[in-house]
Amino acid sequence: MKKLMTTKKIQPFSSLFGVLMGALALGALGGCSTTGGWVPNAGPTTRQVTAAPASASTPGIEIVDVTDAVARRVLASQRKDTFAEAFPATASAGNLIGPGDVIEISVWEAPPAALFGGAVVEARAGAATTRVTTLPEQMVNARGEVNVPFAGKINAAGRSAAAIEADIVDKLKRKANQPQVLVRLVRNNTSNVTVVGEITNSLRMPLTDRRERLLDALAAAGGVRQPVTKMTLQLTRGEQVRAMPLDAIIRDPKQNVVLQAGDVVTSLFQSQSFTVLGATGKNEEVSFEASGITLAQALGRAGGLQDQRADARGVFLFRFESPAAMDQGGKVLRTTPEGKVPVIYRVDLSDPGAFFVAQSFPVQSKDILYVSNAPAADLQKFLNIIGSVVGPAVALQTANKL
Repeated sequence: MKKLMTTKKIQPFSSLFGVLMGALALGALGGCSTTGGWVPNAGPTTRQVTAAPASASTPGIEIVDVTDAVARRVLASQRKDTFAEAFPATASAGNLIGPGDVIEISVWEAPPAALFGGAVVEARAGAATTRVTTLPEQMVNARGEVNVPFAGKINAAGRSAAAIEADIVDKLKRKANQPQVLVRLVRNNTSNVTVVGEITNSLRMPLTDRRERLLDALAAAGGVRQPVTKMTLQLTRGEQVRAMPLDAIIRDPKQNVVLQAGDVVTSLFQSQSFTVLGATGKNEEVSFEASGITLAQALGRAGGLQDQRADARGVFLFRFESPAAMDQGGKVLRTTPEGKVPVIYRVDLSDPGAFFVAQSFPVQSKDILYVSNAPAADLQKFLNIIGSVVGPAVALQTANKL
């Protein structure tokens, strides 16, 4: 009776042991493909990502191997004119008077004539005194004109102070004795630059004949409120709008362009980041500078690939790409409602040459960098799961035999 009872206790463990060993054999023969979702995973395998374009659930996805030609094409599609290219320097006659500006006009006459009454005598010239008359300040009207006694209406809009002076002298020289004229801008209401955005103080900065530049406007506004490497400056001139990273403008003096009346300088804080997932040193959202980073830098900031898990041939960058960056080759690309193409860029880091390409391939904000597990890593996890179940069962069976 005792022997019979012992046999009944051992039988279930023997059956369980046989089933588990059978599963172990299948897992060893078939690898991770036989796990059927039993093994925890951080995402799709290399084979599953590669097969994504053929899946009915993910239509329109393009798989692109990252090569030197692809990196050059992507860089070319992202290139925009710099400030120096978009806003070339032009010869300037200084600030011009415009409607709304307030000017002051002073007229000197040599003796003995005194065309203007109530004149002030300049005694510094000794016996040969001159007379100066300062007219009341006046605003240039909507037609761009000012009135000068004995000279009439003078066209001032769009002209320099020197041109206005010469015009007044020409109209007074047959009425006054050797007239001399000085035009002074009292209030500059038209030649201004507007500075807004992530700065200490938004303002309208008046322009002078000094020819203020982009960084002058930023300094007048009190500087930026965020780190320089995170800032982008946008310059709007008429219908032209261009933007550049602030640190790139600081590094390259040619980008510190001369401002013109009506320019709008906007300081933008744009938080740029990519998300890293899979078999890397860390899985998180990683911020980067406004000047951008390369794929090699992105992998470095992600902590690199994990030796025990990562598939060096399974490094992928998921992005909604501009069609201009794609080599269509006559193929009709399927785009999103925003006009973007869903693209998976594939990098094979088992190829030493890929490291050179990774140093030039740009990472964009909102990209997803994913590194898949190596097949052996998934198999090892499967074996660990089997071992965690078989081990106690074998130990219990052995104990019962004693």
